[in-house]
Amino acid sequence: MSDAATERPGTGTGTREKITAFVITLNEETHIRECLASLRWADEIVVVDSFSTDRTCEIAREAGATVVQRKWNGINEQRQAGLEHCTHDWVFCLDADERVSPELSEEILRLLERPECASFEIPRHTWYLGRWINHCGWYPDRKLRLFRKSRGAFHGVDPHDHFQADGPVGRLKGEIVHFTYRNFAHQIRTINSFSETASAELQDRGKRFSFLALLFKPPWKFLEVYLWKFGFLDGIAGFVIAVASAFNVFSRQVKLWEKTGGALGRET
Repeated sequence: MSDAATERPGTGTGTREKITAFVITLNEETHIRECLASLRWADEIVVVDSFSTDRTCEIAREAGATVVQRKWNGINEQRQAGLEHCTHDWVFCLDADERVSPELSEEILRLLERPECASFEIPRHTWYLGRWINHCGWYPDRKLRLFRKSRGAFHGVDPHDHFQADGPVGRLKGEIVHFTYRNFAHQIRTINSFSETASAELQDRGKRFSFLALLFKPPWKFLEVYLWKFGFLDGIAGFVIAVASAFNVFSRQVKLWEKTGGALGRET
């Protein structure tokens, strides 16, 4: 590639390959400024926006980002389409409510001098209900966010994104910092949105409602998060997360029942 290297070193010992930081947005004026500030180390910043009605795009442009607007059609399609606007082969994906820790940015710049893999998973640390969540299955919550776009593609199932990498995947130590739901009400609204998408995906796959799933899966999920994933060590926040996780499963099953007209079938 003609832009394969830059004179901006990661460690002071040599040149490194260039990288594009890539963010997708929709009405993220609360988060976007700090998000983009944590990406200043990147050679290029691209924001793919789903026609925000607030100041998201204005703030992004002020921060020096290239802003592209595109209709939302699911997170995986949005991310994959956005890659077309990333100039460099190395891409780092971040959500607007996330930040790059200084340790992570330094680690990325160092590895780009001599990358050993074409993609890397990164631990994500979440702040919620006034504390860092260290259990509940929320940490280390590794996400594949750094990769060569020529060595894979997004093929996940909405509402969650997933980059299918070609070849071995490395792991970094530096963290992505995640400022998730503003409060419990925000979490419930998100669960309502995500369970709607998830139930529609189940219906599209031909899955049918199961009363046994409705009866047993929510309490099983609570036990998984609160006990087996040590959510109790996160205090009241861990209990809230466990209950909300169970409610998410419950909501998905009820909405599937609604979509299939109350038809009974095998457990999904």
